Amino acid sequence: MNTHNPGFVTVNMRGLKSLLVERAQAERVSVSVLVRRAVARELGVGEAPVQAKLDALQGLASGSGIVKLSIRLTTDEAERLLAGAGSAGLSRGAYLAGLIAGIPALTSSVSRTDQLAALTASNAQLSSLSRNIHALTRFLSLGNVPQALVYRDMLDTLDGDVRRHLTQAAGLLADLRPRGHTAETRHRASR
Repeated sequence: MNTHNPGFVTVNMRGLKSLLVERAQAERVSVSVLVRRAVARELGVGEAPVQAKLDALQGLASGSGIVKLSIRLTTDEAERLLAGAGSAGLSRGAYLAGLIAGIPALTSSVSRTDQLAALTASNAQLSSLSRNIHALTRFLSLGNVPQALVYRDMLDTLDGDVRRHLTQAAGLLADLRPRGHTAETRHRASR
């Protein structure tokens, strides 16, 4: 059985290996990428544009496919990536994709967990308002005005409470949307 792979070449670097590895690390590319680039330059063959390489990878002209991507980071950068993904409650890939998309909830200093906790608390408050309105309606339908008057203060602030909740929810949802992607621009792009 022939196990030879025609895409691989073994080369004796004769003392150049350490310089090659250092250069690859400095450029944050693999040794293979650096060697292919040098060979292509020596042969007078240009490299394919980046997008053409991506499209050829899995027919991604539409941008809808998923691709496994290897990246080179310093130890500090990798630790910050892991910490950011962990604090956002996302996988590394989802976190990195969100950063690339410019999602404000990921790029701002406000914690996504804190935002969700604030929204959860606001939802709980809105839920209690709903129960209080139901009780008020019941007392009024029974003609129990003294008991209904207990809920008067709640009615006086109801409009502001609901508006605060909606503003908070809208802000959080806006922070979860990539920058520059409004419903209107998505609608126009789909035409």
